Amino acid sequence: MNHIAAMEEKLVTERLRSKLNDVNSAAKTHLDPIQDHVNFTLQKAYFKCAHECFDRRRRQEEIGNCVEHCSVPALTAQNVVETEMAQFQERLQRSLMVCQDRYEAAKLQTGQANAMAEMESCVNSSINDSIKALPYLVEKLRVSLGIRD
Repeated sequence: MNHIAAMEEKLVTERLRSKLNDVNSAAKTHLDPIQDHVNFTLQKAYFKCAHECFDRRRRQEEIGNCVEHCSVPALTAQNVVETEMAQFQERLQRSLMVCQDRYEAAKLQTGQANAMAEMESCVNSSINDSIKALPYLVEKLRVSLGIRD
């Protein structure tokens, strides 16, 4: 690989890294209200509920069962969020792997410069599609978690 090609690859790599940071930033921005709901609203409700479980007239087992029952909504919500985010990340990762596969094939066929440009275009498209999907993901989570405006 010549010096110019190496520099171009480095520049493209930096731009791609920046695009990945964009999707992470967009995900955080879109999902912060959902995480706040889980971390504060549901956790607060859990602690209030659990506090009510501690009654001297109850046996230890009853207290434990009560506290466990109180934790169900918060744990369920957190699992829903984690599952949806894992699926979002998996879709993005698969999409980026397709770009990588196309890049490897293009390198063999057309040469480095064109292959790099095609990969950058593919990655940009994948990331933009993922960012566009975030509002739908958030709405799905809002419905699943019963969050109202």
